[in-house]
Amino acid sequence: MTLLHTVLALVLSWTGLSSVLYIFSTGLFTVVALWTARLLLRHAWYTHKLSCFSKPQTRSWLLGHLGKVRHADHCQIFLNYPVLIEHRKYRKELFLQTLFFLSGNSVLISNGEVWSRKRRLLTPAFHFDILKSYIAVFNSSAKTMHDKWCRLVAEGKTNLEMFDHVTLMTLDSLLKCAFSYDSNCQQSSSEYVSAIVELSDLIIERREKNILHHWDWIYWKTRQGERFKQALNTVHRFTRDVVEKRRTLLNQQRETEAQSEIAPTAQKRKDFVDILLLTKDEDGQGLTDEEMQAEANTFMFAGHDTTASAICWTLYNLARHEHYQEKCRQEVMDLIEGRDGQEIQWEDLSNLPFTTMCIKESLRLHSPVQAVTRSYTQDMVLPGNRTVPAGTICLVSIYGTHHNPTVWTNPHEYDPQRFDPSNKKSQTSHAFIPFSSGPRNCIGQKFAMVELRVVVALTLLRFRLTPGVNPELGSSRVRRLPQLVLRAEGGLWLQLEPLNTPT
Repeated sequence: MTLLHTVLALVLSWTGLSSVLYIFSTGLFTVVALWTARLLLRHAWYTHKLSCFSKPQTRSWLLGHLGKVRHADHCQIFLNYPVLIEHRKYRKELFLQTLFFLSGNSVLISNGEVWSRKRRLLTPAFHFDILKSYIAVFNSSAKTMHDKWCRLVAEGKTNLEMFDHVTLMTLDSLLKCAFSYDSNCQQSSSEYVSAIVELSDLIIERREKNILHHWDWIYWKTRQGERFKQALNTVHRFTRDVVEKRRTLLNQQRETEAQSEIAPTAQKRKDFVDILLLTKDEDGQGLTDEEMQAEANTFMFAGHDTTASAICWTLYNLARHEHYQEKCRQEVMDLIEGRDGQEIQWEDLSNLPFTTMCIKESLRLHSPVQAVTRSYTQDMVLPGNRTVPAGTICLVSIYGTHHNPTVWTNPHEYDPQRFDPSNKKSQTSHAFIPFSSGPRNCIGQKFAMVELRVVVALTLLRFRLTPGVNPELGSSRVRRLPQLVLRAEGGLWLQLEPLNTPT
């Protein structure tokens, strides 16, 4: 009998507890011991299999390399499971487990044939013909944000924090594109938008502030877990109601058109939910209500924060480089010269080459998503006759790749000329991966790039940007803050000067 068993038996005898409790506690101890042994054996097996890769010194046998990860071409690390960091070969994508509770088994976290079917069904929702119809939404939402900025500047508030404003703007756009829902969230509070913002904050808090909250059975019993459930119910209820109402409306339209001899009238712009309701696979099967809700929620969660981050950092980089900002502004002014209004049209997007170059360079230097992971589903042989065993998690460092001096010359400098079309031949195929890469790349990247070009172009047309002062730091210094997306510590502050251009 182990020392622990002996102590346990004495304690139980002193407290007068029955032998049943002793048997139960002994069984529990055995289960924990077996689980620990299995974990250690698994770690030892993977460590042996990955011994051909270099391994930095660990912090301890328990914490492994936690907090010591640096970018490298191939490097074995240990957190609570073996992880291989590399920049080239990778497979299936994993995501935060919390996302499952947010959106169910969506295309972002599903696997195998389930993922393949959903990807095929969702692809039409991001076709160019659909994206064209969203241009008016992006113009409208950007104008609402800019009008608000003008009012604030008129009140003497020229130093503004970008993430607060831009995130509301991208939420506004997504709600209109996904649900044809005008929340007016840039001007007033919205229960749905407030719930999304709270969920984003709670995810970060859960991940960073208390390691015990990583276990679901603990987290759901906490006050934060209760808040998460309440906000989640609000989001799911909203999405469910939209899907149900839209399905009913589409069915009514079909019945009316079938009974009428008159040609159907022009339909309204199809939003994301409409596409999900109408799409069918090769067997004529569509998405279930639960699947549609999952994909709509994923579109909202994965789309608003990432695009907002990309817009903010692009504006920040242009504020720091006045000559590039002015060149972009002149490009936009030349484009709309002679027009009555200030709107970017679909045909304009291909005529903003330098602005697009600046956006891409910002995505390289400040990628909204800092890393993605893949889990090897089979043994993979790498150059040098090194094999990665199935089950290993591969962390692809987007930040590391984009700042690797062997991949990019002077990687920390902002140089849009890197993305001059004439220079593309010098780039390797996976040197620039802000939207990941391969079959599981970001399905919404075209949507994001369209919104980025529209919002950045209109912002430069209406405002001159210079670096602002961060009240928290008391300077214009900016510190990266990697969370769900790349943000800035204390916010990202810019000085705005309205330009005398026609409205």
